[in-house]
Amino acid sequence: MTGPDAAPTWFGADWNPEQWDRGTWREDVELMVRAGVNLATVGVFSWSSLEPRPGELTLDWLVDVLDLLHEHGITADLATPTASPPPWLGVRWPETRSVTDTGVRMSHGSRNHFCPSSPVYRERCRWIVQALLDRCAGHPAVALWHVGNEYGQTCHCDLCAAAFRTWLAERYGDLATLNRAWGTAVWSQGYAGWDEVVPPRAAPYVHNPAQRLDFRRWVSDAQLELYLEQRRLIREVDPVTPVTTNFMGFFPGIDYRRWAPHLDVVSDDSYPDPADPGSVVGSAMTADLMRGLAGDRPWMLMEQAWSSVSWREHNVAKTPARMRREAFQALARGAVGLCWFQWRQAADGPERFHSALLPATGPDTRSHRAVRELGAEVARLGPLGGRPVAEVCLVLDWPSWWAGTERGLPSTRLDPLEQLRRWYAACWAAGVTVDLRGVEDDLSGYRVVLAPSAFLLEPAAAAGLRERVTAGAHLVLGPFSGVVDARSRILPPPLPAGLAELLGARVEEWLPLPEPVALRPGPDADLAGGTATTWAEWLSTDGAEVWLTFEGGPADGGPALVSRASGAGRISYLACVPDEDLLSRWLLGCLRTAGVAVAEDHPEGVEVVRRGEHLVVVNHAPGPRLLPLARPATDRLTGRRHEGVVPLDPDAVCVLIEEDS
Repeated sequence: MTGPDAAPTWFGADWNPEQWDRGTWREDVELMVRAGVNLATVGVFSWSSLEPRPGELTLDWLVDVLDLLHEHGITADLATPTASPPPWLGVRWPETRSVTDTGVRMSHGSRNHFCPSSPVYRERCRWIVQALLDRCAGHPAVALWHVGNEYGQTCHCDLCAAAFRTWLAERYGDLATLNRAWGTAVWSQGYAGWDEVVPPRAAPYVHNPAQRLDFRRWVSDAQLELYLEQRRLIREVDPVTPVTTNFMGFFPGIDYRRWAPHLDVVSDDSYPDPADPGSVVGSAMTADLMRGLAGDRPWMLMEQAWSSVSWREHNVAKTPARMRREAFQALARGAVGLCWFQWRQAADGPERFHSALLPATGPDTRSHRAVRELGAEVARLGPLGGRPVAEVCLVLDWPSWWAGTERGLPSTRLDPLEQLRRWYAACWAAGVTVDLRGVEDDLSGYRVVLAPSAFLLEPAAAAGLRERVTAGAHLVLGPFSGVVDARSRILPPPLPAGLAELLGARVEEWLPLPEPVALRPGPDADLAGGTATTWAEWLSTDGAEVWLTFEGGPADGGPALVSRASGAGRISYLACVPDEDLLSRWLLGCLRTAGVAVAEDHPEGVEVVRRGEHLVVVNHAPGPRLLPLARPATDRLTGRRHEGVVPLDPDAVCVLIEEDS
């Protein structure tokens, strides 16, 4: 048994046998066995190989592939091939191809060129999926179903316009309600008939933000219906095998919170840039997002690059040591599977220079030897079991993210995702495990709730946050929070909406900064100052403690950070973007005060995560480090016992079992 139910951990890659002759297939599978591969994703881009002409099926080769995998003890993640329709579909039925916001209809010749609202596309999807199920459902190799690939395409065609109108009619009921919700009195946009409502196509100036926000919701829901349609077909014939599709980390095009409940295994494609010094923190944050989306279900890395990708302007390669670090980072943060794109490096096509587990230069290479070593190591280790447990959560919601990145805001520099990353990085650097949750999730298990950018905050969500504060949590809000409702309409004062009275302070003005300003300690806290950039707000207080004040700039003398105890908890509001040192000192102080364990001597660049009975340690620093130990521990990877401290070489990984005290 593999994957979510038991040992061993899934270890594998996308495999595209349709790109190779049959003689290569057997060589591939034999090399997979040597590398410890136990899961191969097949069929993702095989539609034209399965149905070369309309209604003409050639599935025998795929069954042979499944037989070959099963013969060698390898399971299959069998994909529905609907992400990349064959050329004949778009030629015969042009309306199946998507249209840009400028009215250009996409051509075949690449991938993901479909219109989600096309009845023909959806019917042909159902047909090929049913044919796949008729031949392959119940095959002993199939351990996972994989629907489509990397959903997230946007189409602005007339079919999508009609579907968007239907979605809006279900949401609002009538045009009068829609006009009020969208504020169409602005710029003479009032709609007199449903046929006048269209997607936000190319226009001379800024679009209505409420229209764009609803269109993004519809795009996500329309793609979700495609996934669910195929999932239902699978479930009719196979009620047991897990079904998934692959997410793409912090991808803005799809609201993964709405999607995640419909996945049996949450899968992610993660491609951190080795040239970016912050990418190690970014991949950790992505893993924590996936764990949060999965809830009590498993999550896995479905795709990553073994070395370099092929789609950046400058594709820096990972070293094998870095890839090993990233693998154990994912395992530490709850992954039940490690898979890559792809098994054998392609010889043709746009991704021919994308790295693979088996490089174009063959198996007798440094790269492939490292694959075999990691595969053996993961197999020896077996499943880690358990899940990381966090006392701190960061809040991220897609509609708030979308609304906070629209044009027409006071500043485009106050990026919601960047604020989230900065706050997360402060916790990561201190070895504090964080969950990423939605504002309307159950947050009752967290001592500290961090909301760096709660720009869109509905009344029910604000009420839930108030309850958490009263019950004992410390709610920490970032700037420009509690500003708009679900339609991106500015909420009535006092702001932050639903929380100002609890806070004992209210926002009067938003003041983007022309240059950095100093932050000085306020009268009510022992917190050293620093510097603010990008953003300031003018706050008035009525009961809040002032922890920091602005010195200089448009908010000179005003509060920059306020806080107030309430019930059994506390609420704080940060009205600026402080430098990273100040942000870290303040946030970690909040955590310690709330009872979260934060080490005073955590070594720089060392990632430490507790998963079940294991303490997983990864040294991302360029030099050696020493990790203090509270109790003696034994490294399962080496068998070495450590007492007092663990010496860590650069790139070191340890999986520690601590002794009972």
